[in-house]
Amino acid sequence: MKLKQGNYLLATIGLLTVVLLYLVFWVVPPAQGLGNYVRIAFFHIPVAWVSVLAFLMSAGWGAGYLRRRDMRFDALSAASARFGLIFVVLATVSGAVFSKLTWGAYWNWDPRQTTIFVLLLIYGAYLTLRAVMPEPTRRARVSAVYALFSFLTVPFLVFIIPRLFFSLHPSPVINGSGSVAMEPVMLATLLVGLLDATLIYAWLVRKSVSGRDKEVLA
Repeated sequence: MKLKQGNYLLATIGLLTVVLLYLVFWVVPPAQGLGNYVRIAFFHIPVAWVSVLAFLMSAGWGAGYLRRRDMRFDALSAASARFGLIFVVLATVSGAVFSKLTWGAYWNWDPRQTTIFVLLLIYGAYLTLRAVMPEPTRRARVSAVYALFSFLTVPFLVFIIPRLFFSLHPSPVINGSGSVAMEPVMLATLLVGLLDATLIYAWLVRKSVSGRDKEVLA
């Protein structure tokens, strides 16, 4: 049953990815002021969104471990943080490419680039911390506390601090007035991208933890 569920999930991801690529490269029109460079956003925004989701889930599973002392929660929390860091790297790279194409430089310490760099350091330290602690129970406990406190910085680094300073970064999809600043076809494409990236994250975490369970049983 689990195998079938995994296959269905993978098939859904494949279908969504094909639909997303078709929409991005054949349906979405060039945007005013950005031209065809806007297409990068339909990959950049979803991976950035998933990184926040992954760090939230890592904190949630960390809290689950502290409550129940179940090592499976530790495995889920660690996997979520690891993949969250990977998605942050993807967001950073795609953002740097967009920056080069639109502003002429891959990196200029724009507020959003600066805060995402801090986020990379925070969760890079999380994985380093786990790597240097061989005792499983102590590692799980310390990692859970670290994941909880680390996530407290995420809303400030992603949503609040970048809005306090002038930024070359395009306006968010949801602007200051709370309205969606995006054409319907672009919004629909973005929603497909968000769903696709979220399911990819879910599949990666599921596969990672199920692989760990097989190792324990072997």
